[in-house]
Amino acid sequence: MVLKSDPNQLFEQTRWRLASWYAGILAVVLGISGFSFYQVVTYAHRLTIDQELESQGNQIHEHLEPILKHPGKLEANITRVFPHICLVETECYSSLHSDPHASKAIQPGTYYIRLLDISGNLVAVVGKQPPGLSKNISKDYWQNLKDTKGDRYRQISLVLHTQDFQSWGYLQVGRPLKEFDHYASNLRWMLLMGLPAAIALLMLVSWWLAGRAMQPVYQSYQLLQQFSTDAAHELRTPLAAIRATIESTLMTNTVSPTEMRETLQTIRRQNLRLSKLVADLLLLCRMDRDLTVSSPVQSDREPISLKDLVTNITEDFAALALASEIDLSAEILVSTPLIIIGNYEQLYRLVSNLTSNALKYTPPGGKVTLILDRSSNCARVRVRDTGIGISSDDRQKIFDRFYRVDSERSRTTGGSGLGLSIAMAIAAAHQGAIEVQSELGKGSNFIILLPLRKNIPT
Repeated sequence: MVLKSDPNQLFEQTRWRLASWYAGILAVVLGISGFSFYQVVTYAHRLTIDQELESQGNQIHEHLEPILKHPGKLEANITRVFPHICLVETECYSSLHSDPHASKAIQPGTYYIRLLDISGNLVAVVGKQPPGLSKNISKDYWQNLKDTKGDRYRQISLVLHTQDFQSWGYLQVGRPLKEFDHYASNLRWMLLMGLPAAIALLMLVSWWLAGRAMQPVYQSYQLLQQFSTDAAHELRTPLAAIRATIESTLMTNTVSPTEMRETLQTIRRQNLRLSKLVADLLLLCRMDRDLTVSSPVQSDREPISLKDLVTNITEDFAALALASEIDLSAEILVSTPLIIIGNYEQLYRLVSNLTSNALKYTPPGGKVTLILDRSSNCARVRVRDTGIGISSDDRQKIFDRFYRVDSERSRTTGGSGLGLSIAMAIAAAHQGAIEVQSELGKGSNFIILLPLRKNIPT
């Protein structure tokens, strides 16, 4: 088996296969629908023709039976019903093929009439007769006939009786099917000619639909590919630093205890960076798995007071804020406790990540404030700073994994670009969301929205 190394080519081939399947299935459905439509339409026309013939035959039958006296014989007063009737033995019979006549009981030029005796022999005719029909014709109730030109006719045969209910013979009423055949032929050609055009259109639509169907998969693949590249890059940096430190130490003939201690500290620092990065990646993978199976929080859940959470984080980061010459404070704008059901460690990580970022990107003399209030049925935790702010372009990407607004500064401070991604994943796992309000040079405001206890299943 030859594996395809070009993912774009693989996706294009998959798209073509999907489009072909879509178009093929729809073409079969369209073909069956077209055939069914043709059968229904032609059946309706045939049924209409049969009903007309039956109606005409019954009408003529009602006019004839009261004047018939002897089986197989026509009375003189037959002309009251058929003024231009032609007996087979007379000369007018042959002229009917070129000079049609009709009775007052039928429509001229549309129907023809044949009268047969009890033995099935032709006695008389009315109207233009199909050329080449035999004088001895089947007495079946419905018949399909063809003349010498190949034109088709539809005919009905009815039993005739005399006045005293003796069997006189048969009445046959027929009409040409030329108009019906022409209509059916045109309908067939329209369907046959329209089918390739419809299939071509279906192929275009299927190609578009396949592209739409493949788009999420393709985007997921690109995100996975980008994630793998970024993760490898992030892992390579501390590994390269460790390797360089070790090789530098090995190249030195004599290493003093002080130099050895510095080397070990460097290796330890890079190892901690690696451990933190791996832990962050594992946390993101676990959060993604939990969200995929539609489970709010898979870890231990408990009632959590957001007031205590915000107060604890403010106290924990007080020393860092003091060292950075930043004013860190908390504002509790609600009098009643705000309780949610969730995982304390994850929620602590959520708020602390935003607080850490705010401190990191706020210059000395700035201010970072944690504000707790509520909005409708949601608790709201705001992390507001007077830092450098975020541009509108960056606001669309800050929650992407490994994305940094200021990559150089983040790398020097040990950031991996996963903090906001983890924060967003934790918020989503608690059925919450994060909103961002920011302006360059004027600071940022990160708003965490979390549903209160009554809205979260226990």
